[in-house]
Amino acid sequence: MLAAGTAARRGLQVTVVEHAGRTCKKILVTGKGRCNVTNDCEADEVLKNVRANPKFLFSAMRAFSPADTMALFESLGVPLKTERGRRVFPVSDRAADIADALARYAEGCRVLYAEAQRIETADGAVRGVRLADGRLLEADGVILATGGLSYPGTGSTGDGYRMAEELGHTIVPPTASLVALTVGGSAREECRAMMGLSLRNVRLTLFEGEKRLYTEQGERLFTHFGISGPLVLSASAYLRGRGGPARVEIDLKPALDDQTLYHRVGRDFEKLAGKAASNSLGGLLPSGMIPVMLARWGIDPDKRVNQITREERQKLVGLLKCFALPIAGKDDIRRAVVTAGGVSVRQVDPKTMESKLVRGLYFAGELLDLDAYTGGYNLQIAFATGHAAGSYILREKE
Repeated sequence: MLAAGTAARRGLQVTVVEHAGRTCKKILVTGKGRCNVTNDCEADEVLKNVRANPKFLFSAMRAFSPADTMALFESLGVPLKTERGRRVFPVSDRAADIADALARYAEGCRVLYAEAQRIETADGAVRGVRLADGRLLEADGVILATGGLSYPGTGSTGDGYRMAEELGHTIVPPTASLVALTVGGSAREECRAMMGLSLRNVRLTLFEGEKRLYTEQGERLFTHFGISGPLVLSASAYLRGRGGPARVEIDLKPALDDQTLYHRVGRDFEKLAGKAASNSLGGLLPSGMIPVMLARWGIDPDKRVNQITREERQKLVGLLKCFALPIAGKDDIRRAVVTAGGVSVRQVDPKTMESKLVRGLYFAGELLDLDAYTGGYNLQIAFATGHAAGSYILREKE
């Protein structure tokens, strides 16, 4: 929609072909329904947070920076606010306000609710779009902005990959990025037992083999198959499956070093001297995690607190500082926030987003082999590439 509105403002006749029943449907599920529009940072900082092909975005991001994104939505009547990590949201906390603003931005465009089947070409140039019902929409230029494979119910069904590949473009195999992680072995049952439990202010570290890939403090969630939440989604973008068995280590008390935590446990136990070990962890852990921790601790639940040995206290401290979970893999790509992979950027002009293989064909957004970490950067990529495509399509004919 941003690409369409940008092209329409140049006086071009624009048709948006939309098969999802409404425009900007995917925007509605971003940021848990709040829409993390962008990140309040400089263009160069965005590029530092792009995981795949950041250099490709240099020109487009300079031409349409986060400041430009924020100014656009403010001008469209959507007040914005900046939260932790410089994440930008609408003041209303309503993703629908962003979707509605994009619809207003593209008011000069015709919206056709239909399914595009393929891009028609002749002599190496675009000639139009063939719809699933057989109709041909003649066009001198086409912007393919169909998204990836994440949340297919919003319209991202992967059709764009097929249409691009049919025209000779290389598709870097799509994979899940910013997605929940599954765990293996007995840890899966542990996670299922703690399903729905959210841990705040913990430190999560991701390893492949002995190589540390990611570490950060924040919030994470246990699910019936593993772990999720902001920390896990961020960590998943670093997981490539090439460095050996993966695991996460969760520091449940990151503000305390081992010695300080040992003394803290000792003070708690002094107050609970006559209690059973099963009742000794309430000041250290949420209740939903205590049965699992007791099992890992390996202590008799009925053992009196004043009988717990120094070695047993040290083992508890070790578990609190390093609650490890083996990672089996990533959750289904259909539930990923972002799709990694897509149309190879080597076949796309980084300034104009035009295909190097087919004249008049442009790309924008998640369809391209571009993805970033959490924080509003992925939507900023979509807006910057959409703005570039809308700015340059058919410019040679003006």
